[in-house]
Amino acid sequence: MTTTTKKSFVVKIDREHCKGCELCVINCPQKILVLSNNVNKLGYMYAEVIDKEKCTGCGRCYIMCPDYLIEIYEK
Repeated sequence: MTTTTKKSFVVKIDREHCKGCELCVINCPQKILVLSNNVNKLGYMYAEVIDKEKCTGCGRCYIMCPDYLIEIYEK
């Protein structure tokens, strides 16, 4: 009998440089990204992860970010 362990991932977003374009939010199939109610030093509401445990590491947020501000790491 084999056990399958679910891989877990960490999404790191450079909040201070995010312009709040929402491309990552719109394209996340797990719907775990939202725009924060807070603003960064540039005056933009930035993207943030609301449910870390549901991330599948698909990379769509990384691919969609026009400024390359998202990194995904396997735990």
